[in-house]
Amino acid sequence: MMNDTGLRLKARLDTSAKTSSLHAVNVEEFKKDDHKWIKFQIPLADHKDHTAEGDINHKEIILELERPVERTVLIKRKGAPSQRRYVVMMDFCISGTSHETQFSLTDRGNFSYSVLLDRRFMGDDNLLIDPADNFIAAKECEYMSLEELIEQHQAKIIKADETT
Repeated sequence: MMNDTGLRLKARLDTSAKTSSLHAVNVEEFKKDDHKWIKFQIPLADHKDHTAEGDINHKEIILELERPVERTVLIKRKGAPSQRRYVVMMDFCISGTSHETQFSLTDRGNFSYSVLLDRRFMGDDNLLIDPADNFIAAKECEYMSLEELIEQHQAKIIKADETT
């Protein structure tokens, strides 16, 4: 779960990844106070695991965020050209515990997991991995329903049908 957004996302622990990554689209650089920032969108239609409640369809919602650029990374990809990505700091929660780490932003819409958590994060927080098991977190993290997300992020949420 991304703490500063209230968004609940499914994550995969990836012991081979050097940098955590987050599914994001329409990533654009801009200047703010003479520093590099980026704005990006998280389309909830690509995050099928988010809890949909009430009359709101998660496919209609796109969350727009802005963050300062921490750095850029060159990601080597098997069977594809290397890719340069922006990296931002994000707060998130796993098993009831808050953390902060750097995330590279990339389109992960074709993958099962919206988020990959890297080996540095796991090492820094002394996580133990059981590769034989899935989703064994003992505690839940707080997250928002779609209605609560829209209310809290009203200025930063775009209805998908309004953008077409």
